[in-house]
Amino acid sequence: MDNVTVRQGESATLRCSVDNRVTRVAWLNRSSILYAGNDKWCLDPRVVLLANTKTQYSIQIQDVDVYDEGPYTCSVQTDNHPKTSRVHLIVQVSPKITEISSDISINEGGNVSLTCIATGRPDPTITWRHISPKAVGFISEDEYLEITGITREQSGEYECSASNDVAAPVVQRVKVTVNYPPYISGAKSTGVPVGQKGILMCEASAVPSADFQWYKDDKRLAEGQKGLKVENKAFSSKLTFFNVSEQDYGNYTCVASNQLGNTNASMILYEETTTALTPWKGPGAVHDGNNGAWRRGGCVWLLALPLAQLARHF
Repeated sequence: MDNVTVRQGESATLRCSVDNRVTRVAWLNRSSILYAGNDKWCLDPRVVLLANTKTQYSIQIQDVDVYDEGPYTCSVQTDNHPKTSRVHLIVQVSPKITEISSDISINEGGNVSLTCIATGRPDPTITWRHISPKAVGFISEDEYLEITGITREQSGEYECSASNDVAAPVVQRVKVTVNYPPYISGAKSTGVPVGQKGILMCEASAVPSADFQWYKDDKRLAEGQKGLKVENKAFSSKLTFFNVSEQDYGNYTCVASNQLGNTNASMILYEETTTALTPWKGPGAVHDGNNGAWRRGGCVWLLALPLAQLARHF
């Protein structure tokens, strides 16, 4: 028995070789006659006669579907001796994902179960992989993906792929969101001179995003407080002092919180004094903020006076 393999939706041609001794010929599907000679016996418009010659008797089934799969028989009558030849029609079907898990949100440490069901002929191979720069290869070659004690690094998209070599693989993705409490990754003390602009930064990672609050000692700083501005973003908060005064110096605490917990970090806004040597080596040759140029000029004037007094003795 010969096999004829076609993909769903294509046309299948069934051929039967004959010679001049043939008196009668027919094509049957199981026990149903499709064609007898030039006469069509079936009502299916997709079945047509292709050739009825001295050497070949062929029919074609158009727009093939899975229910067309099975055995077909060419029956030939030769000098009152019937002969038959059989063909088995195989219908291949492209893979199709019929069921897949919805996007999921879970707390860190929980267990995740993802499902991907697909159909096709032959049965498709199903694989799961994590769409991540750190992920390598497939993490599951099954319809089900189980993750025990999930971590924040395992959040992201998971792709299900179904393939059976009939057509290109079909893929669908599931987004897994891993929730975890805030973790402050960046907070450092800052030195600022009096009268200058000062900034304290607090960076925190969290899912959902953290809410930020600022405290000086034990007093919460209110939004819009005179001389201050608080700017909160998804993963950071910035506390700005527009004109730092002596009263602004001290210990500040950033508190980051979400539904899963909170954390805090302390930092200090301290007075910064900048001193640097100038090309002048004598007394008073010190650069001090905005008054540096005035002090250098005073140094030259003080040195000029003793030199004039010494000149009178010679």
